[in-house]
Amino acid sequence: MNQTNRNYRATFILDNRGKEDSIAEIIDEVKAEITALQGEIAAVEELGKRDFTRVTNPKFSGAPYVQITYSAPGDVPAQLHERLRLNQNVYRVFIQSV
Repeated sequence: MNQTNRNYRATFILDNRGKEDSIAEIIDEVKAEITALQGEIAAVEELGKRDFTRVTNPKFSGAPYVQITYSAPGDVPAQLHERLRLNQNVYRVFIQSV
């Protein structure tokens, strides 16, 4: 059965504290995860480092944000959350349908 692709905008909060991975390398990892799930990336926008509104760790008060717009089947957002849950370079993931 052929699934219809939907458009999504995912916002990622990246965590590269104490790691040698650059932001571009982490973004490439995330893009590889999306394409592994049959997603097609339309745009990548680096939003820069932003401070958190609610700080839970005083040593981690802000992080780089990245938005990736992509199209994929409807079950991909849940699978992407699950695949990135154990990735130490991705602090938070917000996915919305557009």
